Amino acid sequence: MAVRQLPKEKATKDGRRWCFYDRIKVNGLTKLYVSKNYMTKSEAIKAERDFLVGLENKQINVTNMTFKQLYEEFYEYKKDKVKATTLRSYRRNIKQLSEFYELKIKDIKLEHYIQWRKRIGALDQRDKTKNGYYKLLKTILNYGTKWHDYNFTSIYNKMEKFNNPNRPPEEMKFYTWEEFKQFVSVIDDIKWKSLFEVLFFCGLRRGELRGLTWDNIDFYNNELSVVKNVVQEGDSRQYILTTPKTRTSTRTLPLPQKVMDDIHELYLREKKQYGFSEKWYVFGDKEPLSAHILRHTKNKYTQLAGVKQIRIHDFRHSCTSVLINNGASIMVVAKFLGHAKIDETLNTYSHLFKNKMDEIVQTMNNLE
Repeated sequence: MAVRQLPKEKATKDGRRWCFYDRIKVNGLTKLYVSKNYMTKSEAIKAERDFLVGLENKQINVTNMTFKQLYEEFYEYKKDKVKATTLRSYRRNIKQLSEFYELKIKDIKLEHYIQWRKRIGALDQRDKTKNGYYKLLKTILNYGTKWHDYNFTSIYNKMEKFNNPNRPPEEMKFYTWEEFKQFVSVIDDIKWKSLFEVLFFCGLRRGELRGLTWDNIDFYNNELSVVKNVVQEGDSRQYILTTPKTRTSTRTLPLPQKVMDDIHELYLREKKQYGFSEKWYVFGDKEPLSAHILRHTKNKYTQLAGVKQIRIHDFRHSCTSVLINNGASIMVVAKFLGHAKIDETLNTYSHLFKNKMDEIVQTMNNLE
């Protein structure tokens, strides 16, 4: 076995560059195994040791393994290697791979993939959603190749992402500053007023907002720190507390004074509750705010204000629109939103930056 640091261009989005690799025997054949990337050398070394122990104890017999069995093995393997949100997406997306369930993986052919693709392609869903199913299928096939030495070349080389050129792009919804002022003007509860102000001015993801605790608020420097993420299963009260989406999603954001004043007023009110702790959730109590209640309350205030209906995530788009339209650079916007790469910001908000490009051309035209 060997541990090495990969070049920067091969790092993951959150900067992981360390891996281990060696040649192992599977079903009597020798093949190169390369691990996933780790953040530090010590993490890679520990993972290497765990891998060796697992390899010694693993009895590989996949002659009659079905696709569903392969998925179940893959899922178990990933349990301690990916976030709870990723595992949840596996559980959700595997339902759209049902055609493969009972097929033995050695018998999977190109025609099975073609039939599956036709069905998925006919669904009235966004390409992004369909490509989630596609990505899981490829990931499972990769796992079968790596661990069981199956050859899916005849399928793999012909797989393509879903891209419907005839489907019109979805319009991005967001509130302008005037619309947001109208929305927030009908809110008389300081908790909800400050909550929607944080969404609008800080562009937090829903889980990041719900994960805020009072010890994440710095009243002295007028800042809040994003260090936690709440993941909820459906509309139940069951939730999981995780780290933010990516490494760069952990960030500290400045707050406008008017927002900080409202949060401070809420803080003084919440402190009077019995058993209050700085570990309490800012917009919940001992437990984080329910996603269902958040959505229901947003809908109520939307109707009262007479403004268009947008999703909770669209407040993040609203924040981005304000930043861009007031001259913020792409670097600043990406950092503020916690994007791992600037490409993500550009791909999502390119239409907003186009207006700024037009302004540059106008400036050049005005030069004497």
